[in-house]
Amino acid sequence: MSKKFVVAVCGATGAVGQEMLKVLEQRDFPCSKIIPLASSRSAGKKVECQGHELVVQELTKDSFNGVDIALFSAGGAISKEYAPIAAQAGCVVVDNSAAWRMDPECPLVVPEVNPQDLDWHKGIIANPNCSTIQMMVALKPIHDEAKIKRVVVSTYQAVSGTGQKAIEELENQVRRLMSGQPVVADVYPHQIAFNCLPHIDVFMDNGYTKEEMKMVNETVKIMGDPNIKVTATCVRVPVFYGHSESVNIETELKLTADDVRALLAKAPGVTVEDYPEKLIYPMAINASGEDDTFVGRIREDETIDNGINMWIVSDNIRKGAALNTVQIAETLIERDLVRVP
Repeated sequence: MSKKFVVAVCGATGAVGQEMLKVLEQRDFPCSKIIPLASSRSAGKKVECQGHELVVQELTKDSFNGVDIALFSAGGAISKEYAPIAAQAGCVVVDNSAAWRMDPECPLVVPEVNPQDLDWHKGIIANPNCSTIQMMVALKPIHDEAKIKRVVVSTYQAVSGTGQKAIEELENQVRRLMSGQPVVADVYPHQIAFNCLPHIDVFMDNGYTKEEMKMVNETVKIMGDPNIKVTATCVRVPVFYGHSESVNIETELKLTADDVRALLAKAPGVTVEDYPEKLIYPMAINASGEDDTFVGRIREDETIDNGINMWIVSDNIRKGAALNTVQIAETLIERDLVRVP
């Protein structure tokens, strides 16, 4: 009989936590038991997974006794406090927040890109930023073939990346505007309905936002190549689910658009949708709820010798968060890296 694991989901009542439970069920993850954890406010609520109704337990320092794998989606402050406690209790933590991503002691992993980095984990593994994950899945095959020198990325990110309150704010603003009522912006600094905000997370001293610098720094760490240059502009758009990205890359070796299509057609986790003559290209509404990252509008950049433009779309709650977290856990099991007593 194959080994099964006790899995804790921290932040089980949030949007990503609920998606984690759904992914665990859909992928038939080898669980002997699932323990949903959340704050005291959510303790006692019920969630469903793998055909069972589970009662949410309050997250405490004793929550990880007997747990093999802990999937965290409860925010950076919670992860900073409880992830070391969980690791000390003997389970492997896969954390979805930004808390551990740039920690040199913690692997930052996209399973299709750098699964080997899991081999040196010390109990805590970081899940990358949602916008970084989908870009890495598409860029890794190209980097392996022709070595990427530079990346220029502009993102168009859905409000679900901010959380449930942002989803509700967009919905409420649209309703109020369509009925001629004034809107109120609480989650975002400005109206998001029918608008685009070139501002995700806080602004840094260099004029970039924290979200933009996440893409810069995480790309280098995941790829394991400090020579890759990345510049990013991240924009929040009035879309509920699905991040879109316009990506321009410069490579050392020449690749044609057909070369890139062929590479991506056989890349794990990628679906090529590139038939502009039929008006077929990746769109957020089609990526919603899907596991793959979709790539289209692949064409050569005619302003430089070795340049490629592409359009990359993925479900930010699924591949950009819950799915990638569960895939990391699956890869830990495959590589026999879960410390089970």
